[in-house]
Amino acid sequence: MAFTRATGKHRAPSRLTRRSAHAAGIAALATTGVLGSLSSPALAADSEAAKVAETGLTQAVSLDTTLAEQIDAQAHAQQRQADAVAKAKAKAAAEAREKAAKAKAKAKAEAERKAEARAKEVREEKARAARAAERARLNAFHLPVAGSHVTTGYNTGGSLWSSGSHSGVDFQAASGSSVVAVGAGTVVEAGWGGAYGNNIVLRMADGTYTQYGHLSSIGVSVGQSVSSGQQIGLSGSTGNSTGPHLHFEARTTPDYGSDMDPVAYLRSHGLNV
Repeated sequence: MAFTRATGKHRAPSRLTRRSAHAAGIAALATTGVLGSLSSPALAADSEAAKVAETGLTQAVSLDTTLAEQIDAQAHAQQRQADAVAKAKAKAAAEAREKAAKAKAKAKAEAERKAEARAKEVREEKARAARAAERARLNAFHLPVAGSHVTTGYNTGGSLWSSGSHSGVDFQAASGSSVVAVGAGTVVEAGWGGAYGNNIVLRMADGTYTQYGHLSSIGVSVGQSVSSGQQIGLSGSTGNSTGPHLHFEARTTPDYGSDMDPVAYLRSHGLNV
């Protein structure tokens, strides 16, 4: 059975027909150049968009690189500053330690100097004290017989003395008692002295003279220096003597007849007679 299409009726073209027509239209447009002119703006737009997108990426990368470099530079600068600060602190600490060490060394040296100066002063004080003690010892006077006393006074009259009076004093002393120099001096006579028996005469440091008579023995020689309190002989009863004792005189010269009061002489030198 055959079907026919009604005359005058229009039907929508089929899909195939529409595709064919679209293709034909595109071909026609391409032939006339319309497609080229119409499609150019779109292609240009796509190219520009791509360019813009590409440029934006480049700028972003460039900005990221610059920022990183700035951050890196800032970090380096901060590190250099921190290193400089640390170095300065280390230097200051080292200088402080060195200064403290120098100050300590200086203080120690000063303390040692003061200690040495003080030790020197002490040594000098001791030396001065020793010299003073030695001078005092040398200048100090002693009794010619320790612990003795006067038995016959100065200027006592009697026939026992050729001059009619006693030119010195007698100290009680058993035979062989130690006889010492009453003060520092030099021996100017040591030997037999006639009526004085064995006798010694000393020139004293102050220029006066002392004489020791009736000795049993003599222990010094002429020209010898003696110190105060030094033993010079032993007591006895030689010469014009009635028994063991020590005859002691103080004189202005070494010779007989220049005598002075021996008790007053000894007292003037600090002795209690």
